[in-house]
Amino acid sequence: MKKKFHFEPWHRIAVLLLFLDVLSVNLSYFTALWLRFDLHYSSIPQNYLSAWMKFTPIYTVVCVVVFWLFRLYHSLWRYASYDELARAVVSCLITAAAHLLGITLLFARMPASYHLIGALLQLICVIGFRFAYRFLLLIRERRGGGEKTRRSNVMIIGAGAAGQMILRDIRKTESVHDRVVCMIDDDPNKWNRYIDGVPIIGGRDDILSAADKYSVDKIYLAIPSATAEARRDILNICKETGCELKNLPGLYQFVLGDISVSSMKNVAIEDLLGREPIRPDMEEVFRFISGKVVMVTGGGGSIGSELCRQIAEHSPKQLIIFDIYENNAYAIQLELKKKYPDLDLVVLIGSVRDSRRMFGVFRTYRPEIVYHAAAHKHVPLMEDSPCEAIKNNAIGTYKTAYAAMVHGTKRFVLISTDKAVNPTNVMGASKRLCEMIIQSFASKIKEGRANELPQLFTHEDGTNMKHKVYDWENCKTEFVAVRFGNVLGSNGSVIPIFRRQIEEGGPVTVTHPDIVRYFMTIPEAVRLVLQAGTYAGGGEIFVLDMGSPVKIDTLARNLIKLSGLKPDVDIRIEYTGLRPGEKLFEEKLMAEEGLRRTENDLIHIGNPIPFDTDVFLGKLGELMETAYANREDEIRDRIGEIVSTYHPA
Repeated sequence: MKKKFHFEPWHRIAVLLLFLDVLSVNLSYFTALWLRFDLHYSSIPQNYLSAWMKFTPIYTVVCVVVFWLFRLYHSLWRYASYDELARAVVSCLITAAAHLLGITLLFARMPASYHLIGALLQLICVIGFRFAYRFLLLIRERRGGGEKTRRSNVMIIGAGAAGQMILRDIRKTESVHDRVVCMIDDDPNKWNRYIDGVPIIGGRDDILSAADKYSVDKIYLAIPSATAEARRDILNICKETGCELKNLPGLYQFVLGDISVSSMKNVAIEDLLGREPIRPDMEEVFRFISGKVVMVTGGGGSIGSELCRQIAEHSPKQLIIFDIYENNAYAIQLELKKKYPDLDLVVLIGSVRDSRRMFGVFRTYRPEIVYHAAAHKHVPLMEDSPCEAIKNNAIGTYKTAYAAMVHGTKRFVLISTDKAVNPTNVMGASKRLCEMIIQSFASKIKEGRANELPQLFTHEDGTNMKHKVYDWENCKTEFVAVRFGNVLGSNGSVIPIFRRQIEEGGPVTVTHPDIVRYFMTIPEAVRLVLQAGTYAGGGEIFVLDMGSPVKIDTLARNLIKLSGLKPDVDIRIEYTGLRPGEKLFEEKLMAEEGLRRTENDLIHIGNPIPFDTDVFLGKLGELMETAYANREDEIRDRIGEIVSTYHPA
């Protein structure tokens, strides 16, 4: 059965253009002949008129063929630009040359003015018919005629190449109901000029007044080469306008030519931190990880999953993801399999509290490097379940570290937190216990007394694990900890919570107007963790430079403004009071600790506070028994006996 031809709208436009071209190319030359003889038809010599009439059918075919070859019937003329104009001009020049040669050789030599005026009139008609469609649409759009959907007024900041690309993409994308009304650029040479009819009205100092004058709804920041500090300053002005803000992610998209409205992203709160992203030299990390078996506990969490992504980039021999939460583990497994199909990836489910499971994993896979990110981290929840915090964070770390040591792991890196410094909550105290455990393992190994480390196993681990003899002389594992503050966007952090509250219409809950925290992005923190792991000698606590602290209240207000809303007007901010165990500010070092420099200015080594390892290990066993007996009334006192800096709030 023959397929029925479907007459598309563009077919109708092509037929219309073809009809107009046939009229244009012939009437243009007739008009030129008419003008040559002073608009008197009777004055035109018969041989000229006869030559024009006889050549008309031939010239019509030539023009249609040339115009077709130059795709003048295939372009979307509502989006016509320089390319379409150039093709129209070249095709008209070719047909004019063909007309000159054809009519002269076949019929008669025509006056020079006939050829010049005819070619010019043909060019005007061919281009005019096509671009008139676009101009009519533009006029209609500017007047808002026929628009059922309200168009958003857009201000573009940056009148360079990226800004021009965004402007043109907005105009040619039918699904985008935006209208660019003005542009901003700090270059005074561009002020009071126009790009495609859009005025460049001034620099960053004019943003607020222009937003009001032009009733701007959205602001697009299109300066891919701007420094983080310049971007922060501009965004701090923009957020005061109450407009929706969009940002071009980076310079690489401009280099690749991937500049469009769809490539714009919402302005993130980290854009307001005003510092360049931390990008340490990862060559040393590559040499450290490449060709080794690497294990990440808690590999499905915020930090753990980013560790897995960056480790996968550095060609490990094998990557083992260990997590108790199967959904997170499955998600990162799918992501890494898709991105790194040749990666030897093992994903295992289990708890770091289960020694039999941990020993089985280490015995089977023999990981050479372990990043221990598995932990309960939510402060209020751990205040309500202190025994679980000790079981998972402290005892789980001990069991994992013990399994790593006796199975020949070369390096064990603990992910710690600034909440371990002078802790006022159980979570922070449990992480300080983790640091002390790591220091104890490192100390015993250096002293050649690894066999004196107690086997802290419980009934859930099985009695068959106790009293087993290992090759203690070959226990050479280097144990270190890396301490940093909050990471932007991690699970349970304030940023996702604030965003959700804003989407729900508020209120945004802040515990205290003066509470401050250190912040770093997840990729930044993980890069520094990986690099700190290469500096290990055994027993160090590496402290990452988190920059200046940020007020949470300011963070919340900025997020509301970035959403195009006004704090305490559109979205109410509610102060709920400090939660149990929460501090107004976090510290990165204890008073007793000092700092030593490393090769990286952003990574420091805290000198460990001395403590009696044997006493600590003995009390740790008692703490474990208290936790597993779920004696919550005693657990805080037990913690206080071990962690001298723990002072419950």
